[in-house]
Amino acid sequence: MLNAIAIDDEPMALEVIKSHTSKVSFVDLKDTFTNAFKALDYLQENPVDLIFLDIKMPDISGIEFAELPQHNPMIIFSTAYSEHAVKSFELDAVDYLLKPFSLPRFIKACTKANELWMLKNQQHPENTSIFLKTGYEQVKVQLEDILFLEASGNYVTFQTNESKILTRMTFSEAEKLLPSYFCRIHRSFIVNKSKIDKIERHQVTVNKHTVPIGSSYADNLQADTIK
Repeated sequence: MLNAIAIDDEPMALEVIKSHTSKVSFVDLKDTFTNAFKALDYLQENPVDLIFLDIKMPDISGIEFAELPQHNPMIIFSTAYSEHAVKSFELDAVDYLLKPFSLPRFIKACTKANELWMLKNQQHPENTSIFLKTGYEQVKVQLEDILFLEASGNYVTFQTNESKILTRMTFSEAEKLLPSYFCRIHRSFIVNKSKIDKIERHQVTVNKHTVPIGSSYADNLQADTIK
């Protein structure tokens, strides 16, 4: 669902947008404004995904409004004047509606915005578990239960609260399986940041286990734990 507002100094133009958006299931028109500065105040507290923005307005044009630092919402310009089209696309506007525009043309513009929004906000959820081969079986391990990993040649030990799981793989292969809350702190160790109890100069404590910090990874750990 796209949260949107509309800005136009003509109340009738806003009524048209209200009517049209009521027929577009994926757009939620939160508010409308005849005053661009009131809209700007609203956006400071209520960021939106999409703005329907008139170009020719008193005090500040839609083009000038779009150039203001905001939360980078998508913009669909609307105007009775075609000469602003080039400038609007220079501002990466989603579309340019020439008044009076039909409902099908409006829906086309909204659909384009929705496709861009979905692409921009495409979620790739991190896995919550992995399967590790140990001996002749595959063991399912919850990622959040892993305390740390230790490399030894072509083998990696996954230390959890309950057990150690030894599996044959390189450390770089193991690292690719892990979400962002894991941090490499040594040539041979990766820790779950959420499980760290104490950080000292040369080591960390993870659930009563002592894990060394490699000198070349110290800054890495500090940067990661600050985030």
